[in-house]
Amino acid sequence: MLEPTISLTDEQITFFHKNGYLAIECLTTATEISRLRGVYDRLFSEQAGREEGNQYDLAGTDEDDKPLSLPQIVNPVNYAPELKDILLKANARAVAQQLLGPPVEAQGEFAIMKPPQLGAPAPWHQDESYWKEELEYNSVSIWVPLQEATLENGCMQFIPGSHKGDVLPHHPIGHDPRVHGLEVDECDPSTAVACPLPAGGATIHHCRTLHYTGPNRSSQMRRAYVHTFAAAFVKRSQPRDFYWQKQRRTARDERRRQAGTVSTSAGTA
Repeated sequence: MLEPTISLTDEQITFFHKNGYLAIECLTTATEISRLRGVYDRLFSEQAGREEGNQYDLAGTDEDDKPLSLPQIVNPVNYAPELKDILLKANARAVAQQLLGPPVEAQGEFAIMKPPQLGAPAPWHQDESYWKEELEYNSVSIWVPLQEATLENGCMQFIPGSHKGDVLPHHPIGHDPRVHGLEVDECDPSTAVACPLPAGGATIHHCRTLHYTGPNRSSQMRRAYVHTFAAAFVKRSQPRDFYWQKQRRTARDERRRQAGTVSTSAGTA
């Protein structure tokens, strides 16, 4: 295993706990980012994981004969073993431990792509709205662009302090039960902060922080590689009702049923 090369400052840790997000300029090297882009592009060109429901359109109806507007691959490391021991992952874990306290466990990883011109926005949402209603989570998602992330191609945006409340009511994007992705029922984005980044930088956000990415209006693919880490899960004394999860009837779920697979879902886009 590679050793981490990053350490957050006290000021960065304080900022995260106050605001629910943090942006850093460099999580890994330019050489590794270049190598990861090649792996990432190969996995999407092969539609890795699609048959078992681990590759799907997060923002569309996910039909085989239509272009995908926001394709995602769940746990791409399962389809590319060369992703197991990388500096990005070692540094992401180190950052998570500094923010949540050790130990932390890997909760999942995701490759999310916005195609040029076509890439859809990921509406405002909280990642925890995708997860188990009976558990209490304390987790972070570490979102790394494999090229420069800008307002034009869909960089991350956050509402500071929104992690301090509970999970808000959500619904499938566009109120269409065929769409896997979720969006919050009500949201005031007037205080939102956009976080453009260089390739290999990172945003880190808490699982209850409201966040959004805009459409990709550029002529280039927008690549994001996300790692989620969590402190120990706690079973709630009173389970919540995430009724919006039960509203969905997606092509992805049908593929998973046919393949007999179960996988993690995340909303970080």
